[in-house]
Amino acid sequence: MKIAIAQISAHVGNFAGNLDRIRAAVAQAKDQGADLVLLPELVTVGYPPRDFLEFKDFIHQADKLLEELKQDAHGIAIVLGSVTTNPVPEGKDLYNSAYFLADGEVLARQHKTLLPTYDVFDEYRYFEPAAEWNIVEYQGHRIALTICEDLWNVGNENPLYKICPMDELMVQQPELILNVSASPFSFDHAADRVHVLRTNVERYGLPVFYTNIVGAQTEILFDGGSLVFCPDGRVYDELPYFTETVRTYDLAAVKAGHGIIGEQPRDKMTLIHDALLMGLRDYFGKLGFQRTILGLSGGIDSAVVAVLAARALGPDNVRCLLMPSQFSSDHSVNDARQLAENLGIQYDIVPIEEVYQSYKTTLRPHFWGREFNITEENLQARIRGMLLMAFSNKFGPILLNTSNKSEMAVGYGTLYGDMCGGLSVIGDLYKTEVFELARFMNKDGEVIPENTISKPPSAELRPDQKDSDSLPDYGILDEVLFQYIEMRQGPKEIVAQGFDEKLVSRILRLVNINEFKRHQTAPVLRVSNKAFGMGRRVPIVAKYLN
Repeated sequence: MKIAIAQISAHVGNFAGNLDRIRAAVAQAKDQGADLVLLPELVTVGYPPRDFLEFKDFIHQADKLLEELKQDAHGIAIVLGSVTTNPVPEGKDLYNSAYFLADGEVLARQHKTLLPTYDVFDEYRYFEPAAEWNIVEYQGHRIALTICEDLWNVGNENPLYKICPMDELMVQQPELILNVSASPFSFDHAADRVHVLRTNVERYGLPVFYTNIVGAQTEILFDGGSLVFCPDGRVYDELPYFTETVRTYDLAAVKAGHGIIGEQPRDKMTLIHDALLMGLRDYFGKLGFQRTILGLSGGIDSAVVAVLAARALGPDNVRCLLMPSQFSSDHSVNDARQLAENLGIQYDIVPIEEVYQSYKTTLRPHFWGREFNITEENLQARIRGMLLMAFSNKFGPILLNTSNKSEMAVGYGTLYGDMCGGLSVIGDLYKTEVFELARFMNKDGEVIPENTISKPPSAELRPDQKDSDSLPDYGILDEVLFQYIEMRQGPKEIVAQGFDEKLVSRILRLVNINEFKRHQTAPVLRVSNKAFGMGRRVPIVAKYLN
């Protein structure tokens, strides 16, 4: 038997578009001589569909798509994820299911057992877990059909769950495992995925064919990286990251380990760079947008975002505003101009000093006798945000936010100013990672001016300002933030690692008191295992560490 893996992009609620993509993948698999094609989890509706699952019409359209797709299940079996209505009044209304279509009919259907409800996942809100498990017999082969998380509790070792679906299926003596998945990207997750699947193979001694969705759904990115495992635990093949791919394998060759291709290389910055490009393309493409605008300051953050935008959308679709004030250095303006020319993107120089002085004149009677402080700094940031939004409204491009994760964490950003935008591109990259990505972008020649990378970071909102005037060194700040945000370590645990107690207390307090800002910012493209946004739910008015 020949099995095709089709890792394709699905668009939530775009039933016609999803059907076209599925059919194109099925046709390609047929051309490759496949007997069976394996497509991702919930590919009919897109992942995650969230509260659209509460609309009966949404479910009806998913069912209609499956009915239409049965026509294509002749000469090839189609295995894919969709929703199923629960006929029993007790329990949730829906199942997350894998369908096995063959000879124009539903040959089998397996519901998902383990419903992740953590980080970006919220499946138990919508789905009822499976209560029975049956193998599928097709062309003389006994197949264990599983869905994503169902392989993530090998031998009941995952404390989140009390059952192991594969242990239940092994009683029926399957000879291979098929898995349909929607596994989100983080820069280190592909290695975890390989480890978990290999653990399954080592426990059960069966080959695994695993397909993962590819593409972006707002902030959640899916990298593909589908996998085929030999029964001895070796990776037979790992499909490309961030690319729709259909590839066919001979089951006998996989079992014997003949023609092994092996794993993809995994360089952190390559993965992050390519993930952000895909996230930008899909956000704009799926919403029907083409053009973008951003503020280009001469600093590292806006420079990195500009490069990503130009590479993802094309330089003709990117416009930048250079908005110098009396506090802006000449080299910042020159660096911004040089970057725009390197990228071939349109730029406009719109000085803000006159507007800023007008605001000060208007406010002078009310602010009389009070010293220059953060108020005047925020005025400049908000003037820039207002100008960017004016260009966005007048000419139609979508504004990109250029804040990084370090700044977002400690509130080093201005609401309705530099935190404006429809999408936060690097909001899941710490400042040190932004510098690392900038150097990666210059690996084949200088794109970002070297001065932008080497100069001390500054918001340039007052004379001779540097970020280090207000914040700890980014090397230290980012390590503390990583321990608190990603590793969920409390102050005592972080101090025990050798960090100064007062510094840790100050940083953690800044993170917590600025939660209100993060609730009002743009969605953040997720590249780590704990991004700000839907995967991190922290109360605004909590007192913890404040």
